[in-house]
Amino acid sequence: MRQSLHVAMMAGFMAISLLSTSNAVGQENAAPHKVAVIDVARVLKEHAGIQEQLKKVEQELKDFEALIKQKQNDQRMAVEQLKTLTPGSPDYASQEEKIAELDKNMRLEVTRKRKELVEAEARVYFVNYQLITDAVRRVAEHNKIDLVLRYNGEEMSLEDKESVIRGVMKNIVYHSNRMDITPIVMQVLDQLMVAQRNQGNTQPR
Repeated sequence: MRQSLHVAMMAGFMAISLLSTSNAVGQENAAPHKVAVIDVARVLKEHAGIQEQLKKVEQELKDFEALIKQKQNDQRMAVEQLKTLTPGSPDYASQEEKIAELDKNMRLEVTRKRKELVEAEARVYFVNYQLITDAVRRVAEHNKIDLVLRYNGEEMSLEDKESVIRGVMKNIVYHSNRMDITPIVMQVLDQLMVAQRNQGNTQPR
């Protein structure tokens, strides 16, 4: 009984040993997976085409702020004019209605424009992030990369506590510069934007 148990145990150990050897051989013969990283925040911040689109939204906001300041000035003038009128008179009541109408219209316009600009900015990020992922896919397929991870290349600064928090929370602590496909993706992104622009120009109107 003891001899048969000993034989069974030895057979089991041999099976485990053979299995481990087989796995090791299989791992040696298997092609290694290629991994790369990309700093998406850098692409969004430094790519000229994306920044140009964001600056248009920013300029539209500045133009609107100037328009609102003008309307606020008109409203102040209307209030000053109200002070010259006799309270309770028809002209006074009419001026009060005018001021209330100016205020209501300005508030509605501010709410509408703010929503419009927020949506415009979100659209810039949405469309361009899709282009970035398309560029990453093209680069990965061309270079036979199996996995692309996102990393944050921002440097920590003691003067900026938020950057320190973001730095210590980074998922990737170290990577070789050879793995960083950010510059290549930005070049491919240029090509995709040109193609997209040309396609828009050739569409029938």
